[in-house]
Amino acid sequence: MQRFEFKVIPAPKRGEKARGVKTTEERFALALTSLMNQLGAEGWDYVRADTLPCEERVGLTGTKSTFQNVLVFRRAIDSLPVEAPGTARLLLQEPIPTIPRLGPAEAPMPGNAPAVGPAKSDLAAE
Repeated sequence: MQRFEFKVIPAPKRGEKARGVKTTEERFALALTSLMNQLGAEGWDYVRADTLPCEERVGLTGTKSTFQNVLVFRRAIDSLPVEAPGTARLLLQEPIPTIPRLGPAEAPMPGNAPAVGPAKSDLAAE
């Protein structure tokens, strides 16, 4: 089973200046590109960008809600941890509890079950 670790960082708010990069969009794209390339070199894969609510303190007792833009990255980690020689792992310590059975509170009376078939109407005989 593949396991991952995640890293969430704030998205850049400003672009980077560089030769030949003139517009705001190009500068922002450059800042994002260099950030993603830096994390990619460390083995992180980009997953998604999210905007999430965040409560901030205002004054002594007040709060206000703002929204933060974050970038989510992940990278694979070893599926099984390395264990010291001579140690054993116990995968299941207790039996799995049984799920309670739903149904009537009283058990049905022992005996023959009624026949299953088309319904008979008592009114038809009259």
